[in-house]
Order: sequence, then C-alpha cells, then structure tokens
Amino acid sequence: MGYQNSLFASVCILLLSFGACFASSIQDQVRDRITQLPGQPANVGFRQYSGYVTANKQAGRALFYWLVESPAQRGPESRPLVLWLTGGPGCSSVAYGAAEEIGPFHIRPDGKTLYLNPYAWNNLANLLFLESPAGVGFSYTNTSSDLYTAGDQRTAEDAYTFLVNWFERFPQYKHRDFYIAGDSYAGHYVPQLSQLVYERNKGIKNPDINFKGFLVGNAVTDDYYDFIGTFEYWWTHGLISDSTYRALRVKCHLEFAQHLSLACTEALELADSEFGNIDPTSIFTRPCGSAAALKGNLSGHYPWKSRAYDPCAERYSEKYFNHPEVQKALHANVTGLSYPWKTCSDIIGNNWSDSPRSMLPIYQELIAAGLKIWVYSGDTDAVVPVTATRYSIDALKLPTIANWSPWYDSGKVGGRSQIYKGLTLVTITGAGHLVPLLRPREAFILFKSFLENKPMPS
Repeated sequence: MGYQNSLFASVCILLLSFGACFASSIQDQVRDRITQLPGQPANVGFRQYSGYVTANKQAGRALFYWLVESPAQRGPESRPLVLWLTGGPGCSSVAYGAAEEIGPFHIRPDGKTLYLNPYAWNNLANLLFLESPAGVGFSYTNTSSDLYTAGDQRTAEDAYTFLVNWFERFPQYKHRDFYIAGDSYAGHYVPQLSQLVYERNKGIKNPDINFKGFLVGNAVTDDYYDFIGTFEYWWTHGLISDSTYRALRVKCHLEFAQHLSLACTEALELADSEFGNIDPTSIFTRPCGSAAALKGNLSGHYPWKSRAYDPCAERYSEKYFNHPEVQKALHANVTGLSYPWKTCSDIIGNNWSDSPRSMLPIYQELIAAGLKIWVYSGDTDAVVPVTATRYSIDALKLPTIANWSPWYDSGKVGGRSQIYKGLTLVTITGAGHLVPLLRPREAFILFKSFLENKPMPS
C-alpha cells in the first residue's frame, strides 16, 4: 500500500509540472484501465481504457468509451487524439469502428478470440471510440423516453458534454491535437460535433479541446444531393432498370419535400426487388447468408440504408461483447441493462427525431475557419455512393487546387483524389461503405496522409 501511495504521489508531482494533476482523474484512469481483454493476443504493447462518462446528469445519460493508445514504441504521448463515431443512426462505434474497421483487434468467428489488425489506426494516433447516443451499445439512460426521442441535436450536445468531462478525466490529452472522424450517418454526427467544439472554443486562447479538423467517409451529407447521386449510381452500375430510375428521379425529388411520399416508397421497393440478393454496402462482394432487403431497414431519410456491412462480422461482435467476462474487463454494463448488447439499436434508429437536411452550411463555416476537412468514399458502396458525395461537394463551389487524379499504393491505383481550397476528397477503389474493412491498407495510407496534411501518394 505504501508503494502504491508513493507511486501515486510521484505521478502527481510529474503531472503538476504540467499544471494538470487532479487526484480524482488519476484514480478514474486507474479504475478505467483495461488490464487484458478475454481472447486478446499477448504483448500488445499499448494501453487501453474504457468506462462511462456522464453526458447528462439530470436524465441519467452516460456514454461508454474505449480509448486505445498508440503502442509505447510509437510514442503515444506525442500522437494526436482521434474521436471515432459510427453512424446508423443507432449503431455502435465499438462494433464497427473498433472491431471491424480501424481498431487494433478484430474478432474471430468463434466470438471468443481476438487477432491483431496490422493496419490499425492506433499505430498513427490515439483512438477514442464512443458509443453514442445513449441507448447505443453499452451507453445508457435512466430516462426510458430518451430512447424514442434521440436525434441529431441532442446527440451532438451529449457528445460535447462527454468530451468536456472526458478531458477532465484524462488531462494529459488537453491541448493535444484533436480530430473527429467517422463514417455513414456520422456524416451528420462529425460535422455537428465539430461545429459545437469550434464555436465553444471561440475566444479561448488555449482551449483544452485543441480541435484541428475532421475526416468522414461515405458520409450522409445532403438529402437532395445524396438522393440524386445514389439513384444515379444504382442506374449507372446496372442495379436498377431505366424505368425505375426515372420513377425514382420523379417521385423521390426531395428538393422541397420534407418526407417520402407513398409513390417514392413504392419506387424504392421496386428498386429493392431489382437489386436482388446482394449487399448494397459492397456491391461486388458476396453477402453472408441472405442480404437484408433494402426495405427491411428503413432509417429516417434513407430508406435504402442497411445499417451494417457484414452480418457475419456482426454475429462475432454480438457473441464477444455479450460475454460477461468481456463486459467485466471493459468495465461495461455496470448498471445491468435489461437488454443484450447489440451492434445497432433498432429502437433508436427507427424513432430518430431530428435530422437536418444538409450539412453543407456547417462545411462552409468550418472551411472558412481554416479547419482541416477530408472526405473519403469507397467506390463500390450503393448506400451513400461516391456520386452522392461528389454532388454534395460540388455544391460547395470550392476552387480547385489540384485536379482529379489517381493516387497509388506500390504502383497500383488506390483511388482518385481532388484537392479543393479548404477540403480534400479521396476515393478508394474497390471499397464499400466501411472502407477500412474492405481496403484496410489503403485506408491506413489515407489516414496517414490526412494526419500529415499531405496529398495522397502519386
């Protein structure tokens, strides 16, 4: 006990030299430290923390996080911090961002053991995965009506409060370069949270949250352009007939309409039948079992949106994260949730309340502020395809700095890129909706270029 006390005191003295020693935050970090996850490979060489941070005391909303630091040999103390948000709405960053895309561990089919991801993004940055909003994954609320009233605005406010409180628990990350990243419906979450952080940092000379920019992939951006670009992608890739394409263009014209009409819904169901048994998030890869029908997973403005990539990988996650010993190691489910952990919450996804039709005004504000903004797109995704992203970016009318051109990995075309004044667009050849899952090496190169603010390799 005496040794532990002296160690605690020495840590405090060390941190005091940086003006950041708070006994409670040190104790909270010690409490949140993950010693080892069940099935984890030996000698991983990096620290992990996970637990709960209050987002709204009055309603009893607490958000679950998982911090994966860079390996010791890569100097985690000098690396930036990146917050990863998964969309849905209603899907888990632990399930997708961490376990399938950019995290250090992927789950084997047995649902019990983990293996290392050689292209994990924590080799370049410290990664903070957040299950958001409350009701997603292990994140919870004591106000049951919250599950039926979640929406963009409250999700952003709660995520901002989470960040403020999280930085108090981890003061060593204050003033560190900080980025926000995510994919899919995080095309809403990421810019909205970025705007909150930016605006609340105004007038603060040296803000705790040293926000530098954001990165989004296959991102829901603007209803009107997303619809036009998506229907065009379906037609040009031979997924739907000429007549269905015409019907979609006429009946789902959302420039002025607030909600989908019955005629539009019927046209989408016809498109679904013409798709056949494919995975719309990755149109050239074989689905696991039978692909979910497009109409079977209605989600807000995006009725074709299947909220997952691979049903098989989902099954591995649901096995693994429901093991009591895994939850104990993660300091998760401490309140004893009345429902199992799931990759996506249907209750939240099907009852989403507010969803602004366009993120482009936020892009304009943050581009004018000089923040770093990169947008990437896997070109085999039929859910939020590359054509939708290009229409949205084109609507910003930004001057071009470097024209559309291929980028390369070991002599092979990895995709295309265009650099605008204030924004960089990158496509990834052969990648679907979750780019780091299908093209992990190319996604790693993309992330490295983003952090270094350098063009993609030519």
